[in-house]
Amino acid sequence: MKRIDRLNVKYNGINVGTLSLTPDNKLCAFEYDRAWLTEGFSISPLELPLKAGLFIAKAEPFYGNFGIFEDSLPDGYGRYLLHKALFKEGIDDRNLTSLDRLSIVGNSGMGALAYEPVTTLPKKNETLDFDLLQEKALEVLKEQQDTDAGFLLYNSGNSGGCRPKAIFTDAEGHWLVKFRHTYDPQDMGLQEYHYNEVARRCGINVPDFKLTNGKYFTTRRFDLTDSDERIHMATAGGLLGISLSTPVLDYSNLIALTGYLTQRPADVEEMYRRMVFNYLTDNKDDHCKNFSYTVQKNERGKWQWRLAPAYDLTLCTEGYNGQHATSVNGSGRPTLQDFIYVGTRIKMSENRCREIFQEVHDNCGDILRYRP
Repeated sequence: MKRIDRLNVKYNGINVGTLSLTPDNKLCAFEYDRAWLTEGFSISPLELPLKAGLFIAKAEPFYGNFGIFEDSLPDGYGRYLLHKALFKEGIDDRNLTSLDRLSIVGNSGMGALAYEPVTTLPKKNETLDFDLLQEKALEVLKEQQDTDAGFLLYNSGNSGGCRPKAIFTDAEGHWLVKFRHTYDPQDMGLQEYHYNEVARRCGINVPDFKLTNGKYFTTRRFDLTDSDERIHMATAGGLLGISLSTPVLDYSNLIALTGYLTQRPADVEEMYRRMVFNYLTDNKDDHCKNFSYTVQKNERGKWQWRLAPAYDLTLCTEGYNGQHATSVNGSGRPTLQDFIYVGTRIKMSENRCREIFQEVHDNCGDILRYRP
């Protein structure tokens, strides 16, 4: 595999900037394109503000990469598949730099950012045989075989997360379908479907969703428009420079980030609502990569950040050592007063905090599991 020392970062075919390595090959360096500085937006406001000059990434927590580009890389299941697929090609992925990995993603990742030149792996077949994908995913995860790792990776679209996934398009739009991991119950898809039904009833913005083959939870991709335009998105972890492996977030951080980015009280209240929902329904998988933001032009033609729809909403009792990945006012067992404090700290009224809490509580129904 040819070593990559420079990448052009693209947004829907437009050059955003150049990503390279420092002379010691340890850190990434990024510089915006001059035209993008005039017409574009900051792809990561805290880490890469829209201004001229060279930005140098920190050594940690992303091994010398910027958080926004780390978002483009597969993690969990996808990284495991990539390791297996490259090994079959005689490539040890431990020797790859962040640029090498981004070159493999090329223009096939989630979100709007694409990377050139592209390093092409052997092309595999697309399939809509989801039972086959589930079967092969379990075989590879159980180390029963690795022949199909490349096939699974190709169909996953370099998506993130720990559970097996695939992307597909039908007459109704662009979708992501999720499969069981080895440790998941047989009805995992039905469970996530029901959680999303309840979340929508609780006033949470979730993408359209459906069951495929009566058992696979399937959600509409929010990084693509109906006209196939790609939408820039960034996770909270990528924006704040926080690794998935280090659960240090508090919901006060997420709500503050939401207010700073979007400047929209409705989005701030939406994040507050998700906090309440995740705790009341025991979704402890509320880590920094399970909250995202998108950028699109508003009605005035100005670029605007928005809180992305909610995703990965399901029962997760394990979390991180039995705790939520994200705390509430520093607590993993918050009281009602903790919830209220987090909201009033960001200038929500106490009455509004209580209203949202009660709305979510009253609509959780059979998935209510936590009573502060």
